[in-house]
Amino acid sequence: MKGFSFRPLRITFLGLAFFLPVLAGAQSFNVNSVDPFSLSISPQNPSPSSSVTLTALSTSLNLANATMTVFVNGKETYSGNVQPVSIPLGEAGSLTTIKAVISSGGTTYSRSVSVRPQDVVLIAEPISSAPALYPGNPLVPLEGTVRVVAMADIRNAAGKPLDPATLSYAWTVDGASISSVSGIGKEAIIVASPLQYRSRNVSVVVESQNGVFVGGASVSLTAQEPTVRIYINDPLLGILYDHTLSGGYTITGTETSLYAAPFSFPTGTGAPALQWFLNNALSQTGNLITLRPTGSGKGSASLSLVGSSGDFIKATTVLPLSFETQGSGNLFGL
Repeated sequence: MKGFSFRPLRITFLGLAFFLPVLAGAQSFNVNSVDPFSLSISPQNPSPSSSVTLTALSTSLNLANATMTVFVNGKETYSGNVQPVSIPLGEAGSLTTIKAVISSGGTTYSRSVSVRPQDVVLIAEPISSAPALYPGNPLVPLEGTVRVVAMADIRNAAGKPLDPATLSYAWTVDGASISSVSGIGKEAIIVASPLQYRSRNVSVVVESQNGVFVGGASVSLTAQEPTVRIYINDPLLGILYDHTLSGGYTITGTETSLYAAPFSFPTGTGAPALQWFLNNALSQTGNLITLRPTGSGKGSASLSLVGSSGDFIKATTVLPLSFETQGSGNLFGL
C-alpha cells in the first residue's frame, strides 16, 4: 500500500514540475508577441494608379521619438520621422507590398501590408424627370429614389478580369449594411433620396467568391429642388433646348408654341403634372401651350408654369410676355 500511494504522488509532483515552467513560458511569449505598432491604409479599397496613405499607429511606442523607413516592393521610398506616407499603386490587380521598419529606443520593429487596387465605380441614376433628348442627367429628386449601379473591373493576379455576374456585392447605406440587396451578382441598389439639405452615402464592397480580390467605392447623394423650364417649340426645328426662356419673351409672329420641361421631379409614381397660368388664370395643362395674340396695339401678360408631384413637391417659373398686334380685340387666343 505504501508503494502504491507513493507513486501517484511522485508522478503528480513531476507533472507539476514540468507543467508550471511551460505555462510561465507561454505567458511570457504572449506578452512579447503583442505587435508594438500597426499599419493603416487609407482608402481601404483604392483604385488603380492611385495612391494610398500609410499611417503607423501604436499605443506602446513613442512614435514622436522614433524613426521609420518604408519599403515598397523591396525598394526604400521613405526614411525619416514617423508620419503618414503616400504610396503610389499600380494597375488593377497588381500587388504592392509595403514594409515599414520603426526604430525606437534602440529596438527595431517591422510590419508589412499588401495592397491590390481594383477598379470599382458607382453610377447614380436618379429616378426623376428630364426631357427625352436632354443631353445631361437628371438630379437626385426630393422625396424620390435613386438607382445606384456598381461598375466593377475586378482582376486576378494575372490581370484577367473576373465576370461581374460572379462577384459578391455588399451594399451599405449611411453606415448600415443592407443584406436584402447584397449578394452574388447584385450589382445595383435602389435607395430613397436623402432629406433636403442632407446627404446620403452609398458604398459597396465587391469581391471574388474566394475573398482574395476585393474592391470598393462610395458615392454621396444630395437631393436638389426640382425646376420647370420653358423652351420655344419651333414648327420646323422642334424644341430649342439650347436656350431656356427667362426674364421675358416678345411674341413677334401670329402665334408662338412653348414647351414645358420638368427637371428632377420624382417619377416613381408617375410623371409630374404641368399647369399653365395666363394672368393667374389656368389656361392649359400638359407640356405644350400655343399663344395667339389678338387685338391691336401693344400689350403684355404674365405666363406662369407650375410643375407638381404629389402634395409637396412643386416648382414654378414666371415668364413676362409682350406683344404687338394689328386687329381688333385685346385677348390672347389659346
